[in-house]
Amino acid sequence: MTEKHELDLKAIGQRIRTEREKLALSREEFAEIIDLSDYYVGQLERGERKMSLPVLVKISVHLHESLDYLVFGTGKDTDLLKEGSSSYGKADTNKGRELNQLLTKCSTREIELIAKLVKTLIPYLNSK
Repeated sequence: MTEKHELDLKAIGQRIRTEREKLALSREEFAEIIDLSDYYVGQLERGERKMSLPVLVKISVHLHESLDYLVFGTGKDTDLLKEGSSSYGKADTNKGRELNQLLTKCSTREIELIAKLVKTLIPYLNSK
C-alpha cells in the first residue's frame, strides 16, 4: 500500500521566514549567507517554488533548525537549556546549565545585547 504525501510549500516557506525573522535577518542578508538570490528565497518563503534537498539542508543548517521542523512543522525543541536537552548536539546539560547561570547574572539590557549578538552570529557559524 502506498500513501501519497503532499508537501505544503506555503507552510514550509512560512516556517523558513519565521525562523529567518527570529534571527533579525532581512531576506537579502539571509540570501547572501546561504549563497542564493533574494528573489529565489522570497519565492521559497511564499511557497511558489520547490527547492532541492541540498538547498533545504543549507537553509536548515544556517537557521539551526531541523529538517523535520522545516518540512513538517514537528520536532522543534524550543528550550535548549532545559534539563536533559542535548538534541542534535546543540546544547548538553552542563553547558546549558552554565550558560543559564551566566545569564541570570545579567541585567535586562545585557540580555538584550547578548540576544542581538547571538542572533547576528548564528547564521554565520556554518557559512562558507
